[in-house]
Amino acid sequence: MVLLRPVVVVVVAVVVVVVVVVVIVVVGVIVFVVVVAVVVVAAVVVVAVVVVVAASVVVAVVVSCDGVFAKLLQGPAKQHVAVLLFVFWLLLALLFFVVVLFML
Repeated sequence: MVLLRPVVVVVVAVVVVVVVVVVIVVVGVIVFVVVVAVVVVAAVVVVAVVVVVAASVVVAVVVSCDGVFAKLLQGPAKQHVAVLLFVFWLLLALLFFVVVLFML
């Protein structure tokens, strides 16, 4: 009986240490995942803002260079310009979809 008590104390101490270590590791992993998610969402938002600003600049340039743009649309490059604009707006819509997806 005298040897049983120190063994019980050691077993309880080991169990407590293991439980504390597991809780610390689990909490650390959860905090890491949350921080990474926040950083990813922030990066996506920054990229979306940059793309919106770039799109605004492109629209402003197109509006200010209306004569040049009209000449491009009248020339043989009309289809290429239309395809480029379509791809640009498609990528912009896809980026906003990704931003909304990450926000959820």
